[in-house]
Amino acid sequence: MERRDRIDAFGAVSLTGFALLLAVNQVVIKLVNAGLQPVFFAGLRSLFGMLCLWAWLVLRGKSPRLRREMLGPGILIGVVFAAEFVFLFLALDMTTVTRTSIIFYSMPVWLSLAAHMLIPGERISGIKAVGLALAFAGVAWAILDRGGASGEASLLGDLFALFAAFGWMGVALCVRATPLIREKPETQLFWQLAVSAPVLLALSPLFGPLIRDLQPIHLAGLAFQSAVIVSAAFLFWFWLLTIYPASGVASFSFLTPVFGVALGALWLGEKIGPEIIGAASLVALGLILINRPARACRA
Repeated sequence: MERRDRIDAFGAVSLTGFALLLAVNQVVIKLVNAGLQPVFFAGLRSLFGMLCLWAWLVLRGKSPRLRREMLGPGILIGVVFAAEFVFLFLALDMTTVTRTSIIFYSMPVWLSLAAHMLIPGERISGIKAVGLALAFAGVAWAILDRGGASGEASLLGDLFALFAAFGWMGVALCVRATPLIREKPETQLFWQLAVSAPVLLALSPLFGPLIRDLQPIHLAGLAFQSAVIVSAAFLFWFWLLTIYPASGVASFSFLTPVFGVALGALWLGEKIGPEIIGAASLVALGLILINRPARACRA
């Protein structure tokens, strides 16, 4: 497809579907955690996802090339990627999908703040500052207001979701501030999976028995995670970035916490009180403002 200067109907449908898929992903992690210990599950997902990505690249005649000069940045991004999913999978084991979705998908807030301080040219405008304030207020509301939280929604789990968002921010900064920015998206992803798989599997015995009440549905969830989420979905998102403006693609990120809250309630029966609706609304509105494209200055 040719490069587009705005989001068309295909892009809108694709990005909405991707946001919904990410919300479904949170529910799947929650369900599979009942059969597999979370960190062990994350390690298996990285391992099988790497194999799926490798097979897809080989079939296309593009076997992954991990250059020696990228070893340092590759290990760095893989370790940060591993930390992100240690916290995310543990968060979904300890708190609800609704709360995790609100907190985890606040990542653009922290990325905007970090980029403002660390990356030249990534300044925060007035409208983005308002968006940051709103999204930050939403995250704080979700974490601090425990009045409507069920027994499953632990404070530690909420904090782990926040740490996972910081890890996701770290992955984005590793790409943008290291030589990995010159690598193709599939190579960047391969580094993350190839490094995180052994790190996660090595750490997993520290978090308890590897197998819980394993059932066929848990294996199906692992296969879905490995083949659909880790490899196909992420590559599809990177492909959309090559066609549409990055700001337009990023603006659809506000849909994921909204979908996550809805699916947590519909599929898992999680309670949605006023604090969840309010926090999700603030985060979604904040993300819209943060990702709003800047107007061109008139001559």
